[in-house]
Amino acid sequence: MKTRQFSFRIPALISTLVLTALGPSLAIAHCDSMDGPVVKDAERALDARSLDPVLKWVRDEDEEPVRNAFEMALAVRGESEVAKTVADRYFFETLVRIHRASEGEGFTGIKPVGSVDPAIAAADRALADGNIDPLADKLAAAVRDGIERRFAEAHQKRKLADESIGQGREYVETYVDFTHFVESVEHLVSNGASHKHRETAGQEH
Repeated sequence: MKTRQFSFRIPALISTLVLTALGPSLAIAHCDSMDGPVVKDAERALDARSLDPVLKWVRDEDEEPVRNAFEMALAVRGESEVAKTVADRYFFETLVRIHRASEGEGFTGIKPVGSVDPAIAAADRALADGNIDPLADKLAAAVRDGIERRFAEAHQKRKLADESIGQGREYVETYVDFTHFVESVEHLVSNGASHKHRETAGQEH
């Protein structure tokens, strides 16, 4: 029963697993791109002249500077197309910088459209469509393939591990790769992929 429950939980969490496996920088970098969810909400806020769409991206204590940047952008963006571009960019950068700071991340500027990792873009589309099945099935198959390939290689090397020191070391290398991969899957399924968890995982390895 325990194995069956574990298998059932993997598809629901598999997108988190793969995104996190890409590394901390990729897993959160889409927040600072022009086609990321933060900037998209910022565009909606400016068009509606309402800050409501973006407040979810900042903490209560960070609202004031975001409000100030929003009001400044609204005040000048109607003067010309150039003023609109500059004002909007100023608001985007302020919002993204403050959002990333709340996650303990630095800000090096807003990335261009198309810089979002395809896996993250697919996760965003799944949320927008309300359907996780295609993404979860694709990623679950990829993880299964990764486990099976590592298992097959380690199992084959294990048979020859006692033949020589060199062959024994080859087995150990494949054994470590296989067990660490499985361990990473189990940790993510059990603990999720919060920023804190990613930092802890990085320190462990």
